[in-house]
Amino acid sequence: MSVTELFDHAKTTKRVDSITIRRPDDFHVHLRDGAMLEAVLPFTSSQFARGVIMPNLVPPVTSVAMAAAYRERILSARPEGSDFQPLMTCYLTDTTAPAEIEKGFRDGVWVAAKLYPAGATTNAHYGVTDIPARAPVFERMEKIGMPVLIHGESTDPAVDIFDREAAFMEQSLLPLLKRHAGLKVVIEHVTTAETADIVRAHAARAAGTITPHHLVINRTSIFQGGLRPHLYCLPVAKREHHRLALRKAATSGLPCFFIGTDTAPHRRTAKEAECCSAGIFGGATALQTYVQVFDEEGALDRFEAFASVNGARFYGLDLNCGTIVLERRESPVLAAVAVEDNEVVVFQGGQTLPWSVGAVTR
Repeated sequence: MSVTELFDHAKTTKRVDSITIRRPDDFHVHLRDGAMLEAVLPFTSSQFARGVIMPNLVPPVTSVAMAAAYRERILSARPEGSDFQPLMTCYLTDTTAPAEIEKGFRDGVWVAAKLYPAGATTNAHYGVTDIPARAPVFERMEKIGMPVLIHGESTDPAVDIFDREAAFMEQSLLPLLKRHAGLKVVIEHVTTAETADIVRAHAARAAGTITPHHLVINRTSIFQGGLRPHLYCLPVAKREHHRLALRKAATSGLPCFFIGTDTAPHRRTAKEAECCSAGIFGGATALQTYVQVFDEEGALDRFEAFASVNGARFYGLDLNCGTIVLERRESPVLAAVAVEDNEVVVFQGGQTLPWSVGAVTR
């Protein structure tokens, strides 16, 4: 098509003011527990039909019994009328037994296991210190078809924080994929162009989740006008060319990429502290942020696959029934969410976003 034809086409193309998609899922959610759980769950449950729940509580969710009990607490905290379904995960440690892994998966208590390199992020100090030594667990997961969800960052203090994802991929992830050729792997919260390429190259058995905030901010955003602790997360946001590569990956239509918000609430006092906690609370603005990105990239026709189809198919889940409407209508965002005598700052809070979440049918 010539430039003239493109221009004429643009003049006659109507702007899309709303889209209706199958109800989506969030494949990476931190709901915490207690008062925090009760405060943040309504935001996730109002947008998503299901969520893969991270197990990094204190103490971590390491057994079938602990996962079942945590699931009941989440179900009890749902707002009245909510049908949100939590999909539980097991926190891998150096002592996790293959039999426990298989029992939880066979009994339908959890859908995956989470691999935190020890010390990599919030409450990860119980995590795995020697990945190759966990071979019996990974072999059992290969056998039963259970995915491992990987926080992919090196914990070597000599590695620059902006290079820790790249170092982990080279030193740990690629060797793991080679050793365990049948293991299903989700690389969580992809932040670099190179990691996106790794996902594509192993798409037959690997997938990548992409957060809303990594599609919007880069590393400069954290220091824009001063230090912005509420934009600090792990993996930390990278250079602009990585952000652009993530937008390309998310909107590509490829089935190996799907939603994982990594919504990770912390009280304001923990974020605005001498040693700031890592995490961004994106649960309140997730779908509005994602759909805005797809709109800006001219890819609204691919949003349903990213939000509602790709992840479910990777996990072997039925697609959700019902729909959710997203409307091109200004949406003022609350600045923060109250939690007891404190609050959690919302990602893009206090702003007005161009898209809103509309009607949900079940």
